[in-house]
Amino acid sequence: MPVSASPLASVLMLQGLWFAWGTNWVVTKLGLSYATAFQLGLLRTLFAIATLGLVMRLSGRGFQPTPMRPTFWLGLTQTAGFVVFTNLALVAGGAGKVSVLCYTMPFWTLLLARIFLHEKLALSQWLGVALAFAGLLAILEPWDLGGTWQSDLLAITGGLVWATSAIIAKRLRAQHQVDTLSLTFWQMVWGTVPLLVLLPFFPTRELVWGWPLLGVLLFSGVLAGGLGWLVWMVLLSRLSAGMASISILAIPAVAVGMAWLLLGEQPSLAEACGMLMIAAALILISLRALRRS
Repeated sequence: MPVSASPLASVLMLQGLWFAWGTNWVVTKLGLSYATAFQLGLLRTLFAIATLGLVMRLSGRGFQPTPMRPTFWLGLTQTAGFVVFTNLALVAGGAGKVSVLCYTMPFWTLLLARIFLHEKLALSQWLGVALAFAGLLAILEPWDLGGTWQSDLLAITGGLVWATSAIIAKRLRAQHQVDTLSLTFWQMVWGTVPLLVLLPFFPTRELVWGWPLLGVLLFSGVLAGGLGWLVWMVLLSRLSAGMASISILAIPAVAVGMAWLLLGEQPSLAEACGMLMIAAALILISLRALRRS
């Protein structure tokens, strides 16, 4: 998919990603009633691989692997690292807001992109980043988290390895001509190998098979997992690493809103203010990007 594709299409894909990944926090929370966090993460990844494989087959693409070494590192960070650290955070600190700490990812990406990709942001965009960071803190309410500092650190590490994967993806594209769908599929395949190796070391229980678990896996694995990560890789090919990462700051706000709508978890005053600050930050950052275009 070309980098010069329609800006409107990119906006629509981004909004779809906000919905899928934001709602996925609620779906995952429901899924923990039927499987452990690690089992759910592994099953979701396998469903995502199956989805991407089907899309590749239907689109007539072959299954020629992308460059092995960079694709392996991409899978190790974007798939294995992200799943392991966020699930460890859930095990150590339970469910709740602590899992959303992985969305410190955009700030790590900005730092890494400046060091490794020499990307720069305008002053107005830096102001937007600061406003978004304040909004994220308000949503997370770190002064009122129920988990331990270990779980907080693990979740933030999940955000760091996710940010690292964004840099790896950008550098891979700069050095190799790769198909976005194939790259998304193969990085997920390589990323699943460490998950299978680590499975015996994580607590497990008998899965509660049935339509509820299947529904969770279809949403989490097919929509948010397979198609969601494909959309993310497309956006990385169209936008700078920093811009793509900042744009997903809306997802924690969507997660809070969907938890309010579907689970009756009414946001606090701080969370509501945080969502408004993130919305304002995204508008500020986007206006600068539109002026550049």
